[in-house]
Amino acid sequence: MATQTASVPPSEFGAKPAKKKLLRRLAPDRSQAIRRAVQAAFLVLNAVIGVEFYRWVRFYETAGKTPWVSRPAGVEGYLPITGLMNLKAFLLTGQVPTIHPAGMFLIACFLTISFLFRKAFCSWLCPVGTVSEALWKLGRFAFRRNLRLPRWLDIPLRGLKYLLLGFFLFAVGSMSAQEIVSFLQSPYGLIADVKMLNFFRYLGETAVIVLVVLAGLSIVIQNFWCRYLCPYGALLGFASLLSPLRILRSPEPCIDCGKCDKVCPSSLKVDQMIQIRSIECTACMECVAVCPAEGALYLSAPRRRRISPWAVAAGIAVIFFGTVGYAKATGKWDTILSRHVYKDLVPHADEASHPMPGDGMQN
Repeated sequence: MATQTASVPPSEFGAKPAKKKLLRRLAPDRSQAIRRAVQAAFLVLNAVIGVEFYRWVRFYETAGKTPWVSRPAGVEGYLPITGLMNLKAFLLTGQVPTIHPAGMFLIACFLTISFLFRKAFCSWLCPVGTVSEALWKLGRFAFRRNLRLPRWLDIPLRGLKYLLLGFFLFAVGSMSAQEIVSFLQSPYGLIADVKMLNFFRYLGETAVIVLVVLAGLSIVIQNFWCRYLCPYGALLGFASLLSPLRILRSPEPCIDCGKCDKVCPSSLKVDQMIQIRSIECTACMECVAVCPAEGALYLSAPRRRRISPWAVAAGIAVIFFGTVGYAKATGKWDTILSRHVYKDLVPHADEASHPMPGDGMQN
């Protein structure tokens, strides 16, 4: 007589579950091409601003022997601490600052972008982020891979940028509106942008070594500066926590290939989550781009409404150009100072010292 044996599911013997059937995408993903185009456009814009600002500085350094150009107020985007100071003073007084107002409008713009589109400024607009991305991709091309630090080292290092942010927020938070105005109207505050330019024009040996080390680490480790040291990105990350957008993973069509996990520049475990809520997510959509399964991974608004990369690019453009356009149209974009003030201060920018608390800081 034949003996009947009970049918036991393979999983009870420890066998791997059967692979899911892949339903391939019907249309190619355009997110990275769109994002790179936005990055390139913003990088060119920053280069133009940098050249124009340099020419403006040289006009005063040469006592008018070089052609005159107007000062590009957009350079104040590189003065985030000044922008935070002015933003606090505006919130306390309701008055738009007269010194470096563009910096305030820009930081408010980038906070708004982060609120609506997660930390998209970092991966779509930031020129430092664009250069950092180019460096780690260069490293991947040269060495076939990038180094991933172990979690016991990666997580504490991530905390460095939040410590730096805390220091700057404490410094700005401890100042009254009048102290902020006095600081910005001091010689140091008036030409903080020129001092910033001079720092990069006349790099000391220590600064060169630090920059070379940072560049080298950025080649080996994905987004080293952005990931571990950038306090600006940390600030925008907090704003992004309130964003209505999320990267969503749908388990049904997902085939658990792990490609999204491997490609994420922030080393997030995308393949193990349903929603990506991390403060580290920059909405770069690289995980979405690499996913081979139709409908498995996408950027989502509430009620699982899919957001296309074109919508992200358009939204960023509307917020950025809308903010700048409003500030210019209302006459609140430019710092209005006479040429005589700049004539006296710009050639001697390196002599302007940081005002100490309690100093008389009025011009």
